[in-house]
Amino acid sequence: MRAELDTLSFDINGNLLLTFKTSKGNLADIDKYNGKTLELTIKEYKEKRSLDANAYMWTLLNELAKVLNTTKEKLYRHYVQEYGSFTVVCVQEKAVESLCEGWEGRGLGWITDTMGSKLGGCVNVLLYYGSSSYDTKEMSRLIDAVVQDCKEQGIETMTPEELELLKEEWK
Repeated sequence: MRAELDTLSFDINGNLLLTFKTSKGNLADIDKYNGKTLELTIKEYKEKRSLDANAYMWTLLNELAKVLNTTKEKLYRHYVQEYGSFTVVCVQEKAVESLCEGWEGRGLGWITDTMGSKLGGCVNVLLYYGSSSYDTKEMSRLIDAVVQDCKEQGIETMTPEELELLKEEWK
């Protein structure tokens, strides 16, 4: 559910009280939780990217793969590593294989790489996030890189105006 934090206060026992504003919804859906202990997760809202933009990226990757004599999947992984987001974690050597298998099992773009650590018995693991987790800005950067490489190879792409309209759909 999408909501905006409205007020923060404390009751007389020192308990934190949070008030949220949401769009109109079905009160019955919320009322069933009244008086129950709940587990809440609060995170910043991010606009979802357009599936049309995702489809366009895969179309371009397919055309680029033909020209470069490779696969669209290999190209996609290259772009994720080159232009995507990642986190570095330091883990014990014995845990590296398990971590990498678990991370990469999330999908094609969930990639791992390793590098040495200054800590004995440990390895730094780079965890690249798949584009399914990207926000509008991250996906835009990825598509812009693919479009640029397609242009360099003489592959027809959308005009800058068409591409901007596609990106506007994300907002």
